[in-house]
Amino acid sequence: MVSKRLSREAGHRRKFLAIIDDTPECERAVAYASRRAQTTGGVLVLLYVIEPGEVQHWLGVEKIIRDEAMATANAALDGYAGKVREKLGIEPELVVREGKPAEEIHKLIEDDQDIAILVLAAGASKEGPGPLVASIAGKGAAFPIPVTVVPMNLSDQDIDSLA
Repeated sequence: MVSKRLSREAGHRRKFLAIIDDTPECERAVAYASRRAQTTGGVLVLLYVIEPGEVQHWLGVEKIIRDEAMATANAALDGYAGKVREKLGIEPELVVREGKPAEEIHKLIEDDQDIAILVLAAGASKEGPGPLVASIAGKGAAFPIPVTVVPMNLSDQDIDSLA
């Protein structure tokens, strides 16, 4: 059960959550979520999840790997945030978490009661919509907030007309 959403109460703004990863469809999710945030007076939240490593290393090596993963996460978030600022003039919230993506998405939604919509983009490959869409869709009704799935093949003009 998800906690009550506060985005419609005084002093709160509805937040649109987009996940930053290395999939090609990620950019479409950010484009849609940022446009929706702009047109509705909401806030864009960009989340990058650093997945835990399979092998535990010596402490020094583990720290180097964690630092590199954090640098990669921050660079990816900064890149998308820069594009959003330049194109739409809005300032997104940037969040980095460590763990399994679906679990960390759930935790962030529980922690931030203003997040009202999760925006994902479906890949166009024959392998399916992508790992994140597949994992979220597999949870069915158990997911705590509405999920908008954007087709990867939508152009910026399409997104502008829909958002």
